[in-house]
Amino acid sequence: MGDAGHEVQKLVDVVARLRGPDGCPWDREQTHESLIPYLLEESYELAEALQKSDPEHTKEELGDLMLQIVLHARIEDELGRFSLADVARGLTQKLVRRHPHVFAGAEARDAHEVRRRWEEIKKQEGSLPDLSRPALVSARKHLEGRGQSPDTPPEDCLHIDRHPANPEVAVGELLMQVVSLARRWGVEPELALRRHVQRLADPDD
Repeated sequence: MGDAGHEVQKLVDVVARLRGPDGCPWDREQTHESLIPYLLEESYELAEALQKSDPEHTKEELGDLMLQIVLHARIEDELGRFSLADVARGLTQKLVRRHPHVFAGAEARDAHEVRRRWEEIKKQEGSLPDLSRPALVSARKHLEGRGQSPDTPPEDCLHIDRHPANPEVAVGELLMQVVSLARRWGVEPELALRRHVQRLADPDD
């Protein structure tokens, strides 16, 4: 099993104990829905730690996010639908399936072709576009799914009509141009906006 497997199993056992009859009242009453705010919070805190290149903080936040994954898997295990092992097995199978250039003798010239092939395989599998993610992330995934190179300049780059006929459509088009520009510069737009808001709230930080 190895050291990693041994430690993960101990974590699974601790969470099972916390959710058990003699465990923690708070942990026992949690559901998928009640845990969603914590899942989102931990995801953003991990992203911030990664941006700061802080190894100790990153290790802690990875653990906090891992706890959320183990908790959700435990809830499903209690319902008899699947376990954490099933989650890991499904992910391993997907990684092998979507990397034919590594596991099946196919070829890929560069990372851009790898990404394009990943999206093609997703379509072949019948995977639906995920519109539940943050809007800026969805926009970036849309551009990637079209196979557009990050070097492609945004269309009509940042053209602003002062009196648009449909302001909502105009803003959507403008945001898509910003996302395209962010891809060209190698920036994650969701995190860029989040960090900018933080700077505005605390300019001395």
